[in-house]
Amino acid sequence: MIIRSLSFLLLLPLCFFATAKKSKRPNLIVIQTDEHNFRTLGCYREQLSHEQAFIWGDGNNVETPHIDYLAHNGVMFNKFYATSPVCSPSRGTFVSGMYPQQNGVPKNDYPLKDEVITYSKVLEDAGYKTGFIGKWHLDGEGKPQWAPKRKFGFADNRYMFNRGHWKKLADTPEGPQIAGRNKKGRPNYSLDGADDKSFTTDFLTDRAIDFIKENKKLAFSLYLSFPDPHGPDAVREPYNSMYKHMQFKKPRTYPVSAENIPTWATPSKKVKLTHYQYFGMVKCIDDNVGKLIDYLRKEQLLDNTIIVFTSDHGDLRAEHGRHNKGVPLEASAKIPFIVYYPQQIPSGGVIDNAFNTVDFAPSILQFMDQKVPNKMVGRNFSKLLSDPKQQKALDDITFIRAARPGKEGNWIAAVSSRYKLILSRLDEPWLIDMQTDPDEVVNYIHKKENRKVVKQLASQLRKYAKVQNEPFLDGTKMANDLTKLLK
Repeated sequence: MIIRSLSFLLLLPLCFFATAKKSKRPNLIVIQTDEHNFRTLGCYREQLSHEQAFIWGDGNNVETPHIDYLAHNGVMFNKFYATSPVCSPSRGTFVSGMYPQQNGVPKNDYPLKDEVITYSKVLEDAGYKTGFIGKWHLDGEGKPQWAPKRKFGFADNRYMFNRGHWKKLADTPEGPQIAGRNKKGRPNYSLDGADDKSFTTDFLTDRAIDFIKENKKLAFSLYLSFPDPHGPDAVREPYNSMYKHMQFKKPRTYPVSAENIPTWATPSKKVKLTHYQYFGMVKCIDDNVGKLIDYLRKEQLLDNTIIVFTSDHGDLRAEHGRHNKGVPLEASAKIPFIVYYPQQIPSGGVIDNAFNTVDFAPSILQFMDQKVPNKMVGRNFSKLLSDPKQQKALDDITFIRAARPGKEGNWIAAVSSRYKLILSRLDEPWLIDMQTDPDEVVNYIHKKENRKVVKQLASQLRKYAKVQNEPFLDGTKMANDLTKLLK
């Protein structure tokens, strides 16, 4: 009896250690890219038909094994959208859980309102060591503006710069600097001999690893924000020429006629049809994601770290005869969103319900057992992370909008996993059926069989506008169009 009691007592420390280790608060790493076309990621191509996956020609793709690893061993959202598909508004919604009309950032280069409480501020107040490394773009027009004074809960922001798509960075006794310079010594976007230590993607990843080294014995939250693959299209070797051999084809939607499309999708007069440097930037990002994963695994931190991979918006890359973003089309507004956390998230989950960037902050805080601030209005999808099958019980609806200040914006849309109802300032309403028409070139608004779908989306859009004080639907043509659709 005594021996049995002694054995039990000897086991107690081991049991306590195991319990303590299991209950340790998870770390959080957000990896965000800029202007990232989802088709350049293998895990997203897997969700598409061959025709949609290889719009630039068979075999013209980037292999992204490290980002794919996060998706295959975590959960990926197949219909995740930028609330407003340009940099500042999207980033503002992501960190705040508030819509652009609420957080003060309806347009690029607008500063986030001082009173906004970000998800990072909640984590900082809960005792997390917090940091931000890379492009911020939420403090006005400063460029590069290192370490903005307003930290918004990102306590270590030494390597946070407000905006710009710099290609070469350096550490100096005075702090980080832009190392690419013109003949007059002014910072610019040139590669200027950048290597695997100074090229921006590599430099920021190394600083991220430094941050983790400093805080690995504590609970930490880190936001790593790459300014690539946003233009200018340039990357260090060997990535700059890695895909130069590819003969890129025009996407099927490239030769469009302005007569058959709405003004918000008007094609550009000049569109670049080569993507080899863009592909190179994506490959460099993936390799650095792999470097970060390897470090976490080596330090036995990987299993206790939530890793989120996402972007602020997409890039059309010649689809619909356009580049860049700012429109409700998939390649512009849809973004990658992947969450990895093996302790609670089953591998291989795919969420098809529509969500957007405003939903991230409240969801991640709930998932991490933190209190969600009242002003965070995004939808909470935290339950789907541990059980993706529950998505059938949630509404399949989200809302995205143009980036314009004032009451008369260009467009606003209600989006489900299949449909988009788009209202705009100059055009008739559009209904896109992404299942029937994945190219998004046909307006189904007048088809009788779609009447029920249109009314459902219109009703949801009106409800959103009322609850969230959406100015685009306040006494505008779009408001009138919405009323007509509901009759």
